[in-house]
Amino acid sequence: MKGSLIIIAFFVLGIICGVMHWLPDLNGNISFYTLCALLFSVGVTVGNNTELLKSFRQLDPRLMLLPLMTITGTLAATAVASIGLPGRSLSQCLAVGSGFGYYSLSSILITQYQGPELGTVALLANIIREVFTLLGAPLLVRYFGPLAPISSGGATTMDTTLPIITRCSGQDFVILSLFHGFLVDFSVPFLVTLFSTL
Repeated sequence: MKGSLIIIAFFVLGIICGVMHWLPDLNGNISFYTLCALLFSVGVTVGNNTELLKSFRQLDPRLMLLPLMTITGTLAATAVASIGLPGRSLSQCLAVGSGFGYYSLSSILITQYQGPELGTVALLANIIREVFTLLGAPLLVRYFGPLAPISSGGATTMDTTLPIITRCSGQDFVILSLFHGFLVDFSVPFLVTLFSTL
């Protein structure tokens, strides 16, 4: 929860700096370099943790389908929601939904392809998804089972929502949560780019 509040605080600070013109005009290049640095950091983190990759092999093959179900369910729900949003195309809604909670990456990509308005929508939608999982995990487990907060967390299940998932779903779901987050996380740049360019 603290991490989410810090991210929101930096977002608000960025808006204030932009409105007040406290920073030089960077023509969008800073977003690209920040994105490259972020992806490099994720790659280094995964590459340094060989035990994580080994533990993925021990998962029940049926549970390995959970990331695919999360992606499919999110895109299906987003497609249905797009019917009630006449100002936005199906592809724009799917681009926002394809963030799966990975707000730092998806909002930058969508801003580059679709503009800052939709990029801001993507940022807020994905932050809301993360906060919903952080706050709602106990209820999700109670009413829908231990896999529900993992699916709800999307790409965040390997980092920010992992502690609450571990506490509510149990230690048995840690490896699945990491695996889920890794695969959903990996799909974000491809799906967001695909739907943003349609």
